[in-house]
Order: sequence, then structure tokens, then C-alpha cells
Amino acid sequence: MGMTITEKILAVHAERDSVKPGELVSVKVDMVLGNDITAPVAIDQFRKTGAKEVFDPDRIALVPDHFAPNRDIASAEQCARQRDFAREQNIRHYFEVGRMGIEHCLLPEKGLVGPGEVIIGADSHTCTYGALGAFATGVGSTDMAAAMALGETWLRVPETMKFVYKGTLGKWVMGKDLILNTIGEIGVDGALYRAMEFTGEAIRSLSMDSRFTMANMAVEAGAKNGIIEPDETTMDYVRQRSDSDYGLFKSDPDAEYTAVFEFDVTGMEPQVAFPHSPENTRPISGVGTIRIDQAVIGSCTNGRMEDIRIAAEVMRGRRVHPHVRCLIFPGTQAIYLQAVREGLVEVFIEAGAMVSGPTCGPCLGGHMGVLSRGERCISTTNRNFVGRMGHPESEVFLANPAIAAASAILGRIASPEEL
Repeated sequence: MGMTITEKILAVHAERDSVKPGELVSVKVDMVLGNDITAPVAIDQFRKTGAKEVFDPDRIALVPDHFAPNRDIASAEQCARQRDFAREQNIRHYFEVGRMGIEHCLLPEKGLVGPGEVIIGADSHTCTYGALGAFATGVGSTDMAAAMALGETWLRVPETMKFVYKGTLGKWVMGKDLILNTIGEIGVDGALYRAMEFTGEAIRSLSMDSRFTMANMAVEAGAKNGIIEPDETTMDYVRQRSDSDYGLFKSDPDAEYTAVFEFDVTGMEPQVAFPHSPENTRPISGVGTIRIDQAVIGSCTNGRMEDIRIAAEVMRGRRVHPHVRCLIFPGTQAIYLQAVREGLVEVFIEAGAMVSGPTCGPCLGGHMGVLSRGERCISTTNRNFVGRMGHPESEVFLANPAIAAASAILGRIASPEEL
């Protein structure tokens, strides 16, 4: 019996010829990630183990991106503990404010993750790197601590679900719409502790940015990881950022899947996830009239260059609705700078939007865009749970950047086709 790409990667990192779904394996990790919320807890646990040094200071990344620049004294203390640990352990990939980005945009951009690798991170959206053909998953801070000490972690090999996308995408349809539509079909627990393998001609036509978006939201269906077999698009992206030799794995033709889903994306509309779940999706034509108070464009889901460009395309020469706050968060400093060089920041400011440096702040209701009672937000982020972006009686609608930008202009959830 053949193996899936996920099984092959785990087998190699477990130093075995093969693995089967359900087996518990210990695997060596290529990168361990933490942020200003999760790393301080992991550092405490690391010290409790009695460990004195991390297994490899070049294979740990620490990114202060959730409450940085420091929101308050408590976050300043959290960031300081992460910073001090990085200096103590000579951790090479520590990214200070001004040089950092949202972690799941930053690590691929810096060439720190690649095909065939095993990456764990104390953040649920670590699954983003599956877009490169890596096994990447979120873990708790205790597992992060153990991995920092030992360079390995334990996993139960997940079953794999295969998602095949056929057809051609329309102008305003992106990876965000494919994954929202998929979660709408299978539900937020539809892929519980399973690998979601995305394939088909529509996937091969996607940019890397859209692929990152799809893998990023695999966890919103409960998946252990999301993954896309590397192809020439992948390798073009990787070669521009790293000269490492990566293992390129593909699923065997006789690999076993626990389920196979097929979608024809031709004619698919942009999708909107209504409160309070990513599975509560509707096509944009079925939304009706939903007035909004805020639009957020950015995050680890949709803060990449493709997202910023399409938002600018929609907003160019137009003005944000007078009753709407439009907040734009490029995913990294490099994306921010590129947006400046292309004149996109000027487009946003002239439209009446605010442009910020990279931060996770608004996505989790941390800072830089917290909602008050009764407010509604259209957002390109990945979660719309009760109270996710602020007051428990506020509402968050998820969509792609084109929908969010058009909504900011019209003051209600809308398609660019209406402008």
C-alpha cells in the first residue's frame, strides 16, 4: 500500500520506512516556532525540564507579533521574556519590531520553512506552511518546550482526506473562497485530527499566496495539517528565498484516503462566512444587506502581496464609506515596503483607510481594531467566533480581500462587481 505525502514526510522524520494512520511516532523537527503569547509559557516549561540549552539555536524562531508593539505593561513583560531568552540562547531567528512580521507570513518569506520538513509551532495556524509541501502543525506551549530541548516531538499519524478542485476560478475568487466553501461543506469538525490534502487543476493554478491562505485555514476544519504537493510554483517561490536542499514528496497513486471530495470551482462566487463560525458560509449573492462598521484587510490568512494588491485594485480612486473604519495590515515589513514602492499605501490613504505595520492585533481582538457592542466587521482573518474581535455582542464576517475592500467602500458587505 502506498503512502500519502503527509505519511511519507512523517516516516522520514521518524527514521522509518513507512508509517500508518493511527500510529504514535516520535519525529525530528526542522523548525520550532513561538510568539509573544506562547513562547513565555514554553520558556517556563523548558526551564522546568532542567534543560540548559536549546537543541539548535538555528532551528527555533521567536516572533513578537500578537501584542507587539507592546499594547500594555503585561505584553511588554511577555515580549521582554521572549527577547531575553532569545539573547540567552543565541537564537538566530528572533525578529524584533521593525524587522518582524506576522509569523506565518514571515517564516516562508525568510526561507525558514520548506518542502518535506516537519515544523511545529505554538500557534494553531502553523499549518500554513503545508502550502509548501511541509508537514506543519500547531502545538501547545509544553510541546514547544520539549521540542526546544530535544529537537523532536511525538505525533499520532493522521488519516488523510483528499480534496480535488477542478475548473477555472473567476476574477474575484481566491484561495480564501475555496477553503471557506470547503469548510462550509464539511463543517468545522469535518477534518478532525486529519490531514487535508488539496489537489487538482484549480490548486495548481493558484499563486503561492492563495495556497498559504488555504493551508492556513485547514485548522478551522479541525485538521491536524493542510498540505499541497510541491510543484514548479512552489519551487520558484522557494528558490528565491533559500538554497537548502529539500525533500520533495508526493502521494503515491495507491495511497489510501479516508475520504475524497471533488469540487468544480467554475462559476463559484466569492464566499462570506457569517457569525459565529467559519462553516456558516454563503455565496456573496446570498448575503443580503449587511451594514458594517469596520473592514480589516490583512492577517496571517490574507496579508500577503496578492491580497494587498487586489484590495488596492478595488479601492483605487474611491473613498471608504463615511460610516466605516478600514484597517489594512500588511503581513510583513517587506510586504509593507513593497506596497509603498508600488504606490498602494498611497491608494489606501487617499481612500481614507488606515495602514498599519504588521501585527496580529485586530484578528484576536487584542488591539488595533477591537469592536464595541453591536458592531459588525468584514474581515480577511480566519476566525469569527463569539467575541473574537472584541465585544461578545459584536459580529465578524469572513471574506477575501476584494470583498472586504468593496464592502469598505459601500458600507455594506458587497462585491467589487457592484462598484
